[in-house]
Amino acid sequence: MGIISKDIGLDLGTSNIRIHIKGKGIVLSEPTVVAINKITGEILAVGNQAKEMVGRTPDNIIAVKPLKDGVIADFDGTRMLIQTLISSVIPKSLFSKPRLVVSIPAGITDVEERAVQGVAYKAGAKDVFLMEEAMAAAIGAGIKVEQPEGSMIVDIGGGTSEMAVLSLGGIVVSNSIKVAGDRIDRDIIEYIKQNFNVIIGEGEAEDVKKQIGAATSAMTDEKMIIKGRNLTSGLPQTITITTEDIKNAMSDALYEILRVIKLTLEQTPPEIAADIMERGIVLSGGCSQIKNLDRFINEETGIPVFLAENPENCVLKGLGMALDSIEILKKTTLARKR
Repeated sequence: MGIISKDIGLDLGTSNIRIHIKGKGIVLSEPTVVAINKITGEILAVGNQAKEMVGRTPDNIIAVKPLKDGVIADFDGTRMLIQTLISSVIPKSLFSKPRLVVSIPAGITDVEERAVQGVAYKAGAKDVFLMEEAMAAAIGAGIKVEQPEGSMIVDIGGGTSEMAVLSLGGIVVSNSIKVAGDRIDRDIIEYIKQNFNVIIGEGEAEDVKKQIGAATSAMTDEKMIIKGRNLTSGLPQTITITTEDIKNAMSDALYEILRVIKLTLEQTPPEIAADIMERGIVLSGGCSQIKNLDRFINEETGIPVFLAENPENCVLKGLGMALDSIEILKKTTLARKR
């Protein structure tokens, strides 16, 4: 039991944090949210409990996401989140200097990289390995990254979208943009504000995206009733939103993601590009599940597009597979530092 507890995969996402323990698999998936007492600085709740407080807290309590656009915005909040959640899945008697493999965006700076490592060490890690999200997602999606043929993964999460072309166990071309699920939620809020004169919360925007959102026009225009506040009267108001509304709200963000997918393909060597044309693009990440997104990318690029199995867990699954194989760990992680 003690041996099992010392290898941990950590998918530190902007929207959700997921934990994989070697020998056990995925043991935790919770929102990346922390509730803090502004007066004392005390952490009152993390994960699901903290998310339930968003928009409902008194003035002395704030519920925040300590990561923004895939990087750490609140060092102490992130440390407490990691420490609390790891402690919740590992008995304290066994929580002694675990080895962590943490996913990071491709566009991370040296300062941001050190911040991730610093948080992991402060949370109690003995060794910290960093793996690019796209590489972890590709491994978790079942792509044979060590083969000489080229493959392409597009991982669309909460804070960032990662595009990478892989071959022979390495990343040939990669791009990362801070346009993903959170940006789409904000665009939905703004669209409803501008077109309905109603303000809705982030949770409502996320729900409508998941339930009736589509990247292309659907055969049937689904409808959903949502609640918000009228900007003129200040009173609660119920409105009906359609799939076409959400498609229009998401359009700018999806075309920006598409632009960087095309850029990545343009930067790819011709031989590998031919492989991708034949083998297709694999989508992963929670936001890749937007209805018709695979069709949208296929129509705009002419390349086959496939949605990975359990796309929201591909990064964490890849981290877990790296923990299971020391060879994968050595070949695919960026650094091991003490």
